[in-house]
Amino acid sequence: MDVLSSVLRELRLESATYRLLRLRAPWRVRFDGGLRGVHVLVRGECDLLLDGLPPRRLRDGDLAVLPRADSHTLSSPDGARAPLVSSLELVRRAAGAEVDAGGGGERTDIVCGAFFLGHEDHPAVDGLPRWIHVPGAPSWLAGLTAALTTEAVEGGPGSEVVMARLSDALITRALRHHIETADEPGWLHGLRDPHVARALAAMHSEPAAPWTLDSLARVVGLSRAAFAARFASTIGQTPMKYLFQCRMRRAMTLLTVERATAANIAPRVGYGSEAAFSAAFARHTGTTPAVYRRRVTSRAAAD
Repeated sequence: MDVLSSVLRELRLESATYRLLRLRAPWRVRFDGGLRGVHVLVRGECDLLLDGLPPRRLRDGDLAVLPRADSHTLSSPDGARAPLVSSLELVRRAAGAEVDAGGGGERTDIVCGAFFLGHEDHPAVDGLPRWIHVPGAPSWLAGLTAALTTEAVEGGPGSEVVMARLSDALITRALRHHIETADEPGWLHGLRDPHVARALAAMHSEPAAPWTLDSLARVVGLSRAAFAARFASTIGQTPMKYLFQCRMRRAMTLLTVERATAANIAPRVGYGSEAAFSAAFARHTGTTPAVYRRRVTSRAAAD
């Protein structure tokens, strides 16, 4: 399995229901942090204002994905002084999947949704970009967005499942687009570097292997110093720290999904004894494997 597919499986990507916003200029909609947003420009154009960054213009057919759940605002090009409306307020007003708002000017249609990550503390999350912009030229984007828009508007039995699958495909292709076009540090950028990508693949496919800086360097065909510097500059952390986080993330999954014991998990994540694993786990999470499992299980039961 390739690294992107492996990491997305570990992250447990889940998508939410989409809605079609029909907005007439001037308008401004605020999306508060907490949700990882997906916006598809079906008609017209708008500005995306991500806190701390200059405005970005989105045009007909464009896709914007915000993988880190940053607060942001969408507005019509002339909407700087339009009343600011919360996206949650718009949803509350809507009777169904279509929402009408704004003034009486030029119309913009945007299909908006969100996605969640089942493992927010996965080491790959910190390496996600603040936003991904895919212009509306690729044929794959036009096909997926058309199908998603139709499903959001027309609905029908099983519609939520269909939208979730289409959304998963849309987000995955957006991440692939970012890998191919962007230069931001992080594991996505690391997949463009053949040496770093081989190291990531080795760690994700065999987290229990007795990896050291030297053995990983041999796998990728670089000297120890060259590999360490290349990995750190590309991923944003050292190889051994990334490996440690991968092992702990795998351990959390085994504890809560498979309900495995600490003794069973230890050799599966690279530790020679239950005691060594439990000490490492406590160092990472601040609690023991057993207590962690009880907390997660209790939280899931309460939800």
